[in-house]
Amino acid sequence: MSLHKGRTGTGTRTAAGSGTREADGARPRRESAAVSVNPFYGEADPVSGVTTEPPVHRLAAEPMAPDAARQLVHDELMLDGNSRLNLATFVTTWMEPQAAELMALCRDKNMVDKDEYPRTAELERRCVAMLADLWNAPDPSSAVGCSTTGSSEACMLAGMALKRRWALRAGDRYPAKARPNLVMGANVQVCWEKFCNFWEVEARQVPMEGERFHIDPHAAAELCDENTIGVVAVLGSTFDGSYEPVAEVCAALDSVQERTGHDIPVHVDGASGGMIAPFLDPDLVWDFRLPRVASINTSGHKYGLVYPGVGWALWRSPDMLPEELVFRVNYLGGDMPTFALNFSRPGAQVAAQYYTFLRLGRGGFHAVQHAAREVARSLAARIGETGDFRLLTHGDQLPVFACTTLPDVTAFDVFDVSRRMRERGWLVPAYTFPANRQDLSVLRVVCRNGFTADLADLFMDDLMSLLPELRGQSRPLDRPASLATAFHH
Repeated sequence: MSLHKGRTGTGTRTAAGSGTREADGARPRRESAAVSVNPFYGEADPVSGVTTEPPVHRLAAEPMAPDAARQLVHDELMLDGNSRLNLATFVTTWMEPQAAELMALCRDKNMVDKDEYPRTAELERRCVAMLADLWNAPDPSSAVGCSTTGSSEACMLAGMALKRRWALRAGDRYPAKARPNLVMGANVQVCWEKFCNFWEVEARQVPMEGERFHIDPHAAAELCDENTIGVVAVLGSTFDGSYEPVAEVCAALDSVQERTGHDIPVHVDGASGGMIAPFLDPDLVWDFRLPRVASINTSGHKYGLVYPGVGWALWRSPDMLPEELVFRVNYLGGDMPTFALNFSRPGAQVAAQYYTFLRLGRGGFHAVQHAAREVARSLAARIGETGDFRLLTHGDQLPVFACTTLPDVTAFDVFDVSRRMRERGWLVPAYTFPANRQDLSVLRVVCRNGFTADLADLFMDDLMSLLPELRGQSRPLDRPASLATAFHH
């Protein structure tokens, strides 16, 4: 007996080559019995790909052979930098081939279509539960969260929840009279400035002072009032790799509540540190163990060890995420609650995140992150020993460190170092700090999984070979002002 039955009816087929007809009253079929071929399946004239140059800013009139198109794109991409040597980015640049294989299985699945792809949705749910447990949520089974395209979207969602919860508390004061504000350090990632701009929230920033390059808890508390929707604490500043004192920020806000009655929540931007501290600094209290921490985000594609395209936002309990922000749509076959700025995106990175959690476990993550931190600490120490640089941080929090040239180094500056190292293939960002410390220009080195001790040795070899030339300059080379920018991404 056949497992798959065809359409019932009494239709008959004519002789081969003469078309087909259905029974009386049925819709006639196509006269031709040939299959319909996708244009991509047919090869274009191979000569045209050799004798003509396709336009690059408009569509060509005719197709070209797939191998020719692939080669043209491949050759242009050869001019990109080598991502493994990019010490500016926090984003993962290497994964195991098994992860890439799994990603290929999910790249055509729309993550939002949870009814059609229930197992991909289940992997997302499991990742949220694992993160809630990792970050010590009071009840991991009741913590709510979602995947995003990255930490920037996750921060936007967290900020929206903070604003809506404040608006519900503000009653008739908003929007008639009250203007919401968000308190943060001047070192925050640019996504927080975008959030405040896009969602009409006043950004109140604690400036840097002296050798303090991130938020000061008491200064942050002084900026808070009845219109403060929350305070952002960064676990791993992109400027220098340091942790902000989350517990001290919460304690300062406890004092504010005792004095004024204002109950101000904290969001922890753990874009990088959220996947470092739980494994390397387990005694550091920064997460949901602090009752004032309402939400946390992280980047799965940073120290979560997944290729670009995934972040995570979690709230300590359902009441921290107003239900009115969650959309329930019956669009792709089922009732789906969604809280995201993007609707369609592939499930590949979520599958890769679950693979990484499954593959490494706590012990594996500790080993990988510990290795990255040891590379950072060793490399920072060796750069400090050259006698040309002063270390601002040492790679002992995030596996990231920043340094500047010593005051008596007048022949070159950090921008000269960055430019010359780029000639060797290394991307090392040089940038100035924000207001109050714009006098300070630094180099920053991000050590990720894949930047091994061997590569660090090669980095030092190249730096040591360049230093005699740099020391021989009469002065730092002129540079356009546009080059003195911050790589705080």
